[in-house]
Amino acid sequence: MKNKYIDLIKQTFDFPTSEFDLDDNGHLEFHDIPLMDLIRQYGTPLKFTYLPKISENIKKARSWFNVAIAKAEYQGKYFYCYCTKSNHFQHTLDEVLKNNVHLETSSAFDINIIETLYEQGKVSKDSYIVCNGFKRENYLENIANLINNDWTNVIPVFDNQRELSELLEHTDKQITCGIRIAAEEEPKFEFYTSRLGIGYKDIVPFYRNVVKKNKNVKLKMLHFFINTGIYDTAYYWNELHKCLKVYCELKKECPDLDTLNIGGGFPIKNTLNFEYDYEYMANEIVSQIKQVCVENQIPEPDIFTEFGSFTVGEAGGAIFSVLDQKSQNDREKWNMIDSSFMTQLPDAWAINKKFIMLPVNRWEEEQERVLLGGITCDSDDYYNSEQHVNAIYLPKYDANDPLYIGFFHTGAYQESIGGYGGIQHCLTPAPKHVIIDRDENGDYYFRLFSKEQSYKSMLKTLGYM
Repeated sequence: MKNKYIDLIKQTFDFPTSEFDLDDNGHLEFHDIPLMDLIRQYGTPLKFTYLPKISENIKKARSWFNVAIAKAEYQGKYFYCYCTKSNHFQHTLDEVLKNNVHLETSSAFDINIIETLYEQGKVSKDSYIVCNGFKRENYLENIANLINNDWTNVIPVFDNQRELSELLEHTDKQITCGIRIAAEEEPKFEFYTSRLGIGYKDIVPFYRNVVKKNKNVKLKMLHFFINTGIYDTAYYWNELHKCLKVYCELKKECPDLDTLNIGGGFPIKNTLNFEYDYEYMANEIVSQIKQVCVENQIPEPDIFTEFGSFTVGEAGGAIFSVLDQKSQNDREKWNMIDSSFMTQLPDAWAINKKFIMLPVNRWEEEQERVLLGGITCDSDDYYNSEQHVNAIYLPKYDANDPLYIGFFHTGAYQESIGGYGGIQHCLTPAPKHVIIDRDENGDYYFRLFSKEQSYKSMLKTLGYM
């Protein structure tokens, strides 16, 4: 009977994949990186970032859109922006900026990061800086500082009608701006319209009555984004066409308008049988924008995207050890990991997000159905199912042969939402973080970015030291 873990995987998925394979010892490899080597050197729990994957995904998306533009004989250009809130770490931004991309911000401190990158020679003053989000006073001041210091392509995207007048209080220089559309949410949402942006019916009057009357303001960009992401659904195409209708109406009154920002939303793999036709979606987006513009006899706009999770999500991972197994009744076996899902993979707890989960070792062992429990004393600290099945299967627990498990494609949002470097639930320490990169010969190497959080840092944060 085929009851080994490797049999289960090969019966369920097309394995190995371009990312995952087993080495000669039957241990998991991620992009040809032997993860047992990583564990032997640094132990668990640990998080890692595989930097080359960031550049790979940027290049893929740029290729898909540029090919789509060429196929459609589209007259506008494509610009790739990185959504910084997905992952703010310096090693991430350094890798992103190797690819000559532009940046999208969402808060005041983002601007301070950009100024630091400029001082380091990693970004120039002619880079596009698209400033999204609801803007408090310090955010507006920082945006104005860029404009006053001769950053030529800063685009504040107005989230409400007050932000323009408030920004003008901090600068008398020319402002090139955008307007964000408050898209209608998917029917299953608890509310009808996004809290972000300005309503469809209010955009043209806002331009006509406010923006147009100010000689120092030029409207360049219309910003469109929906929370569910870019999927081949009637809902997405309907919202895109509503956006294009506003764009065409606005363009007829505003000759400076020449850019459509479709935001982020390309999904990332959350299971080994993930299927998504990125090339088709890029082709369809470009062709539909062109078709509407031709019908309305207006020039095709430049297209901006703001991919965040797609840029960095698939570069990240977390590895834990199974400390013990608890059998609480006749049916439920709890594998207890040496960290916490609530603190280290908060999306798994807060929004029931699933990541690719695979054991690192013991693939030739018999498999069993288990639940995964975090180390905190909270009943919600668990992970109980995979994306493809309402269960978790792992190699059978053996107290004398430690089992290591990896969660993959965790590179977006988890550190910031989990409160990296701060106080976390039950004072669970942040694990060590390892950077994986390749040298000029293509050989991989490890670099420790941060050690496991110490009790002294926690006591200092809490005021005891």
